[in-house]
Parts: sequence; structure tokens; C-alpha cells
Amino acid sequence: MQCRCCMNEFQSTPILHYDHVPTRAQHFPTWEELDSDTGESLDLYQCPFCGLIQLLIEPVEYYKDVIRASAVSNEMREFRLQYFASFLNENGLIGKKVLEVGAGCGEFLEILNAAGADGYGIENRKEFVVDCQNKGLKVVQGYLEKGQPLIENGPFDGFIIMNFLEHAPAPNTFLKQLHLNLNEEAIGLVEVPNVDMILEKNLFSEFMTDHLLYFTEETLSQLLSQNGFHVLSCRPVWHDYCLAAVVQKRKPVNMNMFYKVWEKVEYELHTFIDDMHERKKGVAVWGAGHQALAVISLCNIGEAIEFVIDSAVFKQGKYTPASHIKVVPPEILKTRLDVGAVIVMAASYSDEVAAILKREYPNIQTVILRECGLEYV
Repeated sequence: MQCRCCMNEFQSTPILHYDHVPTRAQHFPTWEELDSDTGESLDLYQCPFCGLIQLLIEPVEYYKDVIRASAVSNEMREFRLQYFASFLNENGLIGKKVLEVGAGCGEFLEILNAAGADGYGIENRKEFVVDCQNKGLKVVQGYLEKGQPLIENGPFDGFIIMNFLEHAPAPNTFLKQLHLNLNEEAIGLVEVPNVDMILEKNLFSEFMTDHLLYFTEETLSQLLSQNGFHVLSCRPVWHDYCLAAVVQKRKPVNMNMFYKVWEKVEYELHTFIDDMHERKKGVAVWGAGHQALAVISLCNIGEAIEFVIDSAVFKQGKYTPASHIKVVPPEILKTRLDVGAVIVMAASYSDEVAAILKREYPNIQTVILRECGLEYV
């Protein structure tokens, strides 16, 4: 067996087994079909690695379609209007292009537009798409699966998925395809049935063959996070029957400041070393940890350094990688009187090393390389 979320292989016995459950929640047999409608078994598993509760069966034949029966209730309509309005206002999506994934017949998309969005939709079933278009809604036919072309009129500033993700047999692919159709920093609302509440209230009748995935707050957040979304919030809504996660398309970490700090450190190191050389004083580095090794190479000071000091015996007598400077024990400072300065690059041990240098070698200029430059001791 393979988890639909984390994709790990696992062996497990079912955590729940039912016999004679309806084969399809959306299939109502006619009189002629009653003899062949015998029900089927249902086995529920939990992945031991990511914790997702799931069915490991083939999806129902209409899993790509959104079939809603309760969306027209007055209470639901009022709830959706207020909830969508808050979602749009709080995330700067008024007047922006917001995509509903699994638009059905446009029940929620109409409300989304009424709340202030420039709504678009994607729906698999052709007759539902035609129904939406006849209502004046901007809906195209399709499903988020491998090979699906980019959605017309995209990329989108936001999206909603209303109780549809739990039907997806391949949720990672589903979410990755969605990710491709979004603007940078797009905001989304993902709603699924709330298994935390199902477990708390022992709602044994909530499991069906239509729903392949059963999300807790933890497992929903985990799935969204591993597929390119930062989870801003995740909480129960609609009488606690649903979990609603607000997410943002993950932004790449901005590391441009690294270049500026690197440039500053390189300038300060060369200035200090050049000044010592003008005074006919050699310069050593104390520290052969990975930070010091990187600084020596990246700042191109290897040829200007006499040696690298490190108290780790297994490093002594060898050479620094890339810069090829000999690593020596601290005692060398007793005989190498030509060394007039030591640059301490010992990370969290730097203050301790500097104190030793000041105490035992008061005539040697000691400086510490801090995060953003040199500090004279």
C-alpha cells in the first residue's frame, strides 16, 4: 500500500472496517437496478508516517465532477456570502481574479462574485460547464491532473476549493497543477470535511467511498505545505463540519542580502589584512570549521593568510579545502613571532578563543569575524 499524501509504502490493518456500505453516494438505483445494488465493503487506513486517514480503493467514476445538493439552502448561501466576503477583504482579493476549482453548476461561484471577486471556475463535467456559461459565469472544462494545460484566463490571484480535495486520488498532483496556475503570493481557501470533529463525536456514518481522503487539521496543513503552500490559518467552520485552511503560494526566500554582507565582509577582511601587511605583520585565522573555510574561500584571502589555527588534532597537519592553507595547533603562536594578528572565525566559540588570545598573546592584534563584519577586541 502507498500513502496518497506522503507516498510512503506501508503495511497496515484497517483502522475501520464496514460491510454493506453504499457503493456510491451519488448513485440512486432505479427499481430495475435494486437486485444488482448489493453494497460493498469499506476499509479505512491511516498512514503510519504522515497520519493521513484514507481509502485505498479506486475512486468513484464521477470523482472529477462536483455534484452539490445542499448549496442552495438559505443558511448556506448566507454563510458563504459572509465568509467569502471576509476572505476576499482580508486578503486583498476584491476585484481580483479568483478561481474556483471544481465549480459544479456555479452555486458557489455566483456567491463568490457577489462577495466582490472576479470569479472564474474550472469544472470537469461538460453539462455543468455549459450550465455555468449559460448563467454568465466564466467557467472552463478541465480537471487538475498531470498533463492538464494551463487554465484559460490565468494566472489567478486567488482560489477556492470547496469540499472537493477529499475526492482526489492523487492530491499531490492536483495541488501541484493548481500551483502552476497561480500568481506569485496568490491566496487560497481550501475546505474539506473535518475529521477532527468526526472522531470527537463518533460520527460513524461519515465515511463513504466517494471520499478517499479524511483530513485532520494536522494532515490537511501537511499536505498543503508539502505542495507549495504556506498555511496561514486552519480552523473549523460551518458548525464544525468543515476545516477551512487559508493558504498562500509559498514565496522563495530572498537571499539578496547575503551578497551585500559577503561584499562587506570581504572588503573589511582585505582592508585589515592589507593594513597588517603594510606594517610587516603576518595574519592568521583561528578556526577550521565550515564557516571559516567558506569565508576564506569566498572572500579570497587564502594567499594572504599564514596558517589556520584549530585545536582539533585530526585537522592539524592537513590543509583547508579549496584554499589549501595548512592547519596548525595553537602553540605555533609561541614561535611564529612574525604573526601580528589573528582573525577569529570560531562561530559560537569566538569569544572564548579571543579571551585566550588576549590573555596568552597580548601583543597580537585580535579581531573577531561576527555575522556582519569585523569586531576589534
